[in-house]
Amino acid sequence: MSADRSTPHTPPAAAVGGQAPAGGPAPAEGTELIRFDAVTKRFGAHTVLDALDMTVYAGKHVTLIGPSGSGKTTILRLLMTLLRPDEGTITLGGRYLTHEEKGGKLVPASDRYSREVRKNIGMVFQQFNLFPNMKVLRNLTEAPVHVLGMDKDAAEERARELLELVGLTAHLDKYPAQLSGGQQQRVAIVRALAMRPQVLLLDEVTSALDPELVAGVLDLLRDIARSTDITMLCVTHEMNFARDISDCVMMFDAGRVIEFGPPEQIFTDPANERTREFLSAVL
Repeated sequence: MSADRSTPHTPPAAAVGGQAPAGGPAPAEGTELIRFDAVTKRFGAHTVLDALDMTVYAGKHVTLIGPSGSGKTTILRLLMTLLRPDEGTITLGGRYLTHEEKGGKLVPASDRYSREVRKNIGMVFQQFNLFPNMKVLRNLTEAPVHVLGMDKDAAEERARELLELVGLTAHLDKYPAQLSGGQQQRVAIVRALAMRPQVLLLDEVTSALDPELVAGVLDLLRDIARSTDITMLCVTHEMNFARDISDCVMMFDAGRVIEFGPPEQIFTDPANERTREFLSAVL
């Protein structure tokens, strides 16, 4: 789907199509997986998201770009239910995420309900967010055992497989503080994958790393994007990475999608002047 060149602000609901993700109950091919309907989020008098309409289909890799404060990370935090929308609704796999139906009415969801729906989402944060008092192996098994109800031995077997894939088997008995920043971020990525999510959210995952460690983490994410059907929503300022892994790039400004399309279109022939200004500053 191409951007609406006649509209200076929000184009029609941005959407990308795809196949079923690898983790969790697999949606049918081409199934709508994530939907934002007129979602508005404010912090005081500041509107961060302005009546956002957005649809993502299963299995696709969508990158959100734009200046700081344009609402990109807010989208990820809403999907993780770390924030609640002030207006509008969000659905995941056809189920409301931050609302639920009671007595024929749509009401704000209970924490228990939102946690149940959110189990299909994994997120990797800027600052790793590993449990500092747990060794690497337990960091990877804690949620699968206690949230998904996975057998401990099965969780440990999967954790060991994932650590082998990222070259960290030798570090499974270390605490996070004993690892480099790049190693911690790789553990954070496989911790999210250990939950077998349908959706993986990536929030500027290289921003806290030393420059020499960035390439290794991006290569790992490229491998995940190429070798799995997991749906990915990525916020990044790494434009080459966005070009490599994306099926769709969405340009945000002032809480709205001002342009979206395949990476070659966005990076080589953007329709919106604001997109051109942004890319000229970051490329």
